[in-house]
Amino acid sequence: MSKWRTVMSGVPQGSVLGLALFNIFVSDMDSGIECTLCKFADDTKLCGAIDMLEGRDAVQRDLDRLERLGEEWIESSPEEKDLGVLIDEKLNMTQQCTLAAQKANRVLGCIKRGVTSRSREVILPLYSALVRPHLEYCIQLWGPQYRRDMELLERVQRRTTKLIRGLEHLSYEDRLRELGLFSLEKRRLRGDLIVAFQYLKGAYRKAGEGLFIRECSDRTRGNGLNLKEGQFRLDGRKKFFTVRVVRYWNRLPREVVDAPSLEMFKTRLDEALGNVV
Repeated sequence: MSKWRTVMSGVPQGSVLGLALFNIFVSDMDSGIECTLCKFADDTKLCGAIDMLEGRDAVQRDLDRLERLGEEWIESSPEEKDLGVLIDEKLNMTQQCTLAAQKANRVLGCIKRGVTSRSREVILPLYSALVRPHLEYCIQLWGPQYRRDMELLERVQRRTTKLIRGLEHLSYEDRLRELGLFSLEKRRLRGDLIVAFQYLKGAYRKAGEGLFIRECSDRTRGNGLNLKEGQFRLDGRKKFFTVRVVRYWNRLPREVVDAPSLEMFKTRLDEALGNVV
């Protein structure tokens, strides 16, 4: 057993006892915390469900408790990058869209300079494996909210399709049809609808109970599984998954919604989306 020593600079990294010492150092961090605190090194997160003013006040009290650690004040930041996604204090995703487009454009530039072939057999696999992942990484969280951000991301795919020999003279929509691709906007919609199917009829059905409200109506129009659209004052609320997907789900043909399996749903969904420009 060592003698007691005052530690002024946190826990030394790379030491044999570093992990144990750190756990001791942060063990009482959640003392008095009302919400959920997930402690993992310097990625500690405070989480809480807020649907009433009491929930909001509880989270704020916890933030006030955590604001001062020992004798030091924790600095606030207007933005934070978490697992590669940049989020600002107003949940505006414009900066993240800009970063994603910049990364994708840099990779596309390397392909353009380093690959002489312009055939679809070469360009498409490179785009799918190296460029598009930057435009869709964690897209369910930071999906673009504004038309200018959507166009910023779409411009990368537009440039890619124009690289392919023989398609330069075609419009972007015609190039997509020729290559069998969806626009990035349509791919995001496809992903939303697939997740909605999983929550309503698929593997996540139990977890999805109460996530959507089914619309009770005697009308025969619709796909037989219409969801109720909510009314909200704030535009930000309309961007939530459970809100933004409802209108498009209700427009799906009955044969798509009635698909007996996820794979069949994807196949029928692609056919339905293929008819929409």
